Amino acid sequence: MKEKGGAAGRFLSERTERQQYFSHLRERECCLPESMEIGHRIRDLRKTQGLTQEELADRAELTKGFISQLERDMTSPSIATLEDILQCLGTSIGEFFRNEKETEQIVFTEEDYFVKEDQEYGNRIQWIIPNAQKNTMEPIHLHLEAKGSTYPDNPHEGEEFGYVLRGKIVIHLGKEMHSAKKGDSFYYTADRTHYISSEKGADVLWVTSPPSF
Repeated sequence: MKEKGGAAGRFLSERTERQQYFSHLRERECCLPESMEIGHRIRDLRKTQGLTQEELADRAELTKGFISQLERDMTSPSIATLEDILQCLGTSIGEFFRNEKETEQIVFTEEDYFVKEDQEYGNRIQWIIPNAQKNTMEPIHLHLEAKGSTYPDNPHEGEEFGYVLRGKIVIHLGKEMHSAKKGDSFYYTADRTHYISSEKGADVLWVTSPPSF
């Protein structure tokens, strides 16, 4: 009995050493970005499978401490380690990230903006919501130099709205012309050739739906 206990002890010791060895190797592999918080999803999957942290660690040949840190986003696993963990949880890395809801950006700063200048027409367009083409509407910040204008836009489906931030403008709709000054807003359907001009310069918040800028 004493020898059997000793053998069991050696087996447990060897298994612990093996877990620590594999854990050490995996932690040195290419890791996911630290900003990617996946710990809560690992924890939810583990609980769904009815596993304790120790049981998951044993199956993935990792340490309980590593699983604990992973679930609290205190460490970032290598891709290989994450694949092993997810396999133990009955899923794949592709399925894991496919089900992850993409974080929607709510606030945009100047670093996100895209700017295009047209010296011929004397305007500068600033796309203040990047990739808005995929959305229902597309806003821009239009800056017009003195005697500047936008390029005439052909008729298209949709509607356009604007708010004059500075100066005075003229909205050209087909053969019609409509004046607007700072603090005024405008709204029209885009079924006629249209563009905006300014005699002394202006800034306009301009929105089109669907996106067409």
